[in-house]
Amino acid sequence: MNNKITLTIYTDGACSGNPGPGGWGVLLQYGNKEKTLKGGDPNTTNNRMEMMAAIKAIEAVNETYTGEIILWTDSTYVMKGITEWIHGWKKKNWIKSDKKPVVNTDLWKVLDNLNAQKNIQWNWVKGHAGVEGNERADELARQGLEEIRFLS
Repeated sequence: MNNKITLTIYTDGACSGNPGPGGWGVLLQYGNKEKTLKGGDPNTTNNRMEMMAAIKAIEAVNETYTGEIILWTDSTYVMKGITEWIHGWKKKNWIKSDKKPVVNTDLWKVLDNLNAQKNIQWNWVKGHAGVEGNERADELARQGLEEIRFLS
């Protein structure tokens, strides 16, 4: 019998205009415990906010946690970027196959480093499809967006 509790994370980003003000949201679930995080940037893109959500989520995990992390994102950019594309980007010194630099290299390097430190199972979830964890992460991202708009 496996009594280990898995850490489940839902992440989402939001942007008003692209670029424009944006927000990110995170829902962490561990057994019957939950933690939420949110934030924003006054001038960003949706992809950067999707990435920031994943980064902030992983950074929030205790350094000593060695169990599996199930991370859900509705961003195919984040999902394919961290599980598929990043290997080629690194081999080609952060240059894409079209010979152009990888966009958001700064965040990809951070995300890659964090990903290497944890046992993360990356999963894609269809956004706005009624998945409770994803809906809550979306709500947090929108709150982060509104807060940054209010403070800017």
